[in-house]
Amino acid sequence: MIKKRLVSPLSLLFFLLKWLLIGGTVGLLSGTASALFLTALDWVTETRLQNPWLLWLLPIGGALVSYLYLKYGKEAGKGNNLIIEQIHSGDGAVPLRMAPLVLFGTLVTHLFGGSAGREGTAVQMGGSLAEWVGKPFKLKPLDRKIILMCGISSGFGAVFGTPLAGTLFGLEVLAIGLISYEALLPCFIASFVGHLVTTAWGIKHIHYAIGNVPPLQLLLTIKVIGASVLFGLAALLFIQLTRSLKRLFSKWIANPIVKSAVGGILIIALVYALGTRDYLGLGIPLIQQSFQETVSPAVFLLKTAFTALTLGTGFQGGEVTPLFVIGSTLGSALAGLLAVPVPLLAAIGFVSVFSGAAKTPIACFIMGIEIFGSEGAIYLFMGCMIAFLCSGKLGIYESQKPIGESKVN
Repeated sequence: MIKKRLVSPLSLLFFLLKWLLIGGTVGLLSGTASALFLTALDWVTETRLQNPWLLWLLPIGGALVSYLYLKYGKEAGKGNNLIIEQIHSGDGAVPLRMAPLVLFGTLVTHLFGGSAGREGTAVQMGGSLAEWVGKPFKLKPLDRKIILMCGISSGFGAVFGTPLAGTLFGLEVLAIGLISYEALLPCFIASFVGHLVTTAWGIKHIHYAIGNVPPLQLLLTIKVIGASVLFGLAALLFIQLTRSLKRLFSKWIANPIVKSAVGGILIIALVYALGTRDYLGLGIPLIQQSFQETVSPAVFLLKTAFTALTLGTGFQGGEVTPLFVIGSTLGSALAGLLAVPVPLLAAIGFVSVFSGAAKTPIACFIMGIEIFGSEGAIYLFMGCMIAFLCSGKLGIYESQKPIGESKVN
């Protein structure tokens, strides 16, 4: 006979109060940092658009950031992977300097025209601030892991305005196919507080209209399933291309400063070879276009190439917003071929490619509901699950553990 250990109401109350204090503090700091980051990101993006000549400084900017990481970054250079590693092993530290370094590095990337995202910056700031918050409390190993998960959740939830997806992302990103529910309440507190604080600072998040969702039909379901397989393959392409370019450039050019400078030169060459700057920066206009009209299939391929080259040569920034671009534009292109409403398939692609690349299908499904509403929930769920299954065994985070290999506690 198995005996169940009952938790006393007093213990539950203590647990709740402890994580309201700790998780709330992490959310407060992470939300404020995310608000600062998003405000600065808007400014550097607008500055780049008004001054096209700044693109010519991309090699210098990349070299400068790589020099700073080489000189002062040390372990911080691992980025998101360092936080995930610390949650799994707990035998090191997440330095506070990670926050200003990744903030500066990402702003430089976007100011001069690199193709990157923003989630990596928010997550790294959240993780480093969480580590700093936890030090005075002298937390036990499990609690330290939980507070780092709170940092991930608060950063993600704050930067995208999706507190529920942020909660699940912090739980789900650590190991493929494994969710640690011990951290569910702390991560929710941190993510929710981070979102509230970012909103209180006046940050407004962009939302996209999914339009009228058709009722569930067999033919439409088959089309969505077919498109979702392609979304998974698009995620696989992004993962493999980014990892391959990181590996090849590190092999060809040992000096990270020179590597980033060369990467900047190659991006400039691509821009002038194609005659367009549409694939620089976050790519938000491409997402907006994908919800309004059918776009060319070449768009998602080019955004994949620009982002993989940017990240593969050592520039700072995240992967998620470019993955949104890749997914929504691919969905928009497929909508014309499959005779499916454009906003619907763009929305499914938006979250599904991210699901396959990050290996976080539940968080991506919840994000879809937070952004697009629940009307298309069944289609969003199918897209996230199928893309996850069709995107291979590896994700964009190299420290993410394969299924069954690791537990948080």
